[in-house]
Amino acid sequence: MKTHTAVRQVLIHLLIDILLTAVFLVIFALFHHVIPRQSQSVGIVIENPYKRPSAEDSNTSRLPEGSRLIAASGSLSDVSFTSKGGNRNGSQSRGGTVNSSKGGSALSETGEETEDVQYDTPIWEKFSEMYTESIAVTDTSYQSSDISVTVTQETLENGDITYYLADIYLRDITCFQSVLAGNTYGTGYRQEIPAMAENASALIAINGDYYGNTNEGVVIRNGVIYRANPTTCDVCILYYDGSMRVIPGSQFSVEEAIADGAWQAWTFGPALLNTDGSVLTDFSSTRRIIAANPRTAIGYYEPGHYCMIVVDGRGESAGITLPELSQLFYDLGCTAAYNLDGGNSSVMVWDGEVINTPSGGGRASSDALVIAEVSQYE
Repeated sequence: MKTHTAVRQVLIHLLIDILLTAVFLVIFALFHHVIPRQSQSVGIVIENPYKRPSAEDSNTSRLPEGSRLIAASGSLSDVSFTSKGGNRNGSQSRGGTVNSSKGGSALSETGEETEDVQYDTPIWEKFSEMYTESIAVTDTSYQSSDISVTVTQETLENGDITYYLADIYLRDITCFQSVLAGNTYGTGYRQEIPAMAENASALIAINGDYYGNTNEGVVIRNGVIYRANPTTCDVCILYYDGSMRVIPGSQFSVEEAIADGAWQAWTFGPALLNTDGSVLTDFSSTRRIIAANPRTAIGYYEPGHYCMIVVDGRGESAGITLPELSQLFYDLGCTAAYNLDGGNSSVMVWDGEVINTPSGGGRASSDALVIAEVSQYE
């Protein structure tokens, strides 16, 4: 009897320990991932040296000599980003462990780096034929003095894959914006993409990298550095001069982001084109991520010309694999492309309406990428 009583007491204590652990894990998950909570931000503001000049200053409408020279407010004293491989300056890691829970990488962290291309013509002087003095709108297009967007529905593989393509020209890179759920940086903040699009008066919007689902990686939004933590994922950076590049997370440098004039930076990945613009077939991601899924991605042709793609999946449309998505961006003529959060997150909003068929009806996210006017019209 004593033996049975002792065993019963042990089992009771074990059950209590399990229940307490479960309660702790639930509280931890709620606190870190469900309950909205503002996070501490690096808060460095990167200033824009490429503002379009006024008409009376049109004689000075060239890029600053040397391109990408920039001033910044804030301090680097609280920034400790360089991941385990070091950055391009050879710095060693001061960060913690890396949680590679996102899209992973497709770029070599040890290969030679391509040289930065210097652009002699600012984006406000390019593609003049794409813009109109007054706003012109159709069911599938929008034109103004700063923006030209055309949206089409396309199919691949004998109609088995449906995707939505937004072809985008910009005279002002600040029309390419990021929106945070609840207009707040932190964890647990989620909002439907149409709501974020409405808040930003967006012409078109897609889901972003779901930065709030992890503490990993780089978060630069609308010229503000919110986070610069270690990551094994590729990082996509959009600069004030209109250029875009994708680099391995180990090569990201806060100092260089400031010096080069970063306007946006996202951490998800992987890169969808090689550094020379060629198709990628090898991805350091899980099979589940590489396999056919709904996708959201952005593409870059040259400064001032971009595209957004959302691919439907898990329904009538089969979804698309990462190698197939790489081939698609290559066939479109992009020189760089980047995978964002996908699956149920993949949503495209055009003129206030969701135009794709999101898997599972879609889901709220912590952020969105939008194209919106920054000029005022009568």
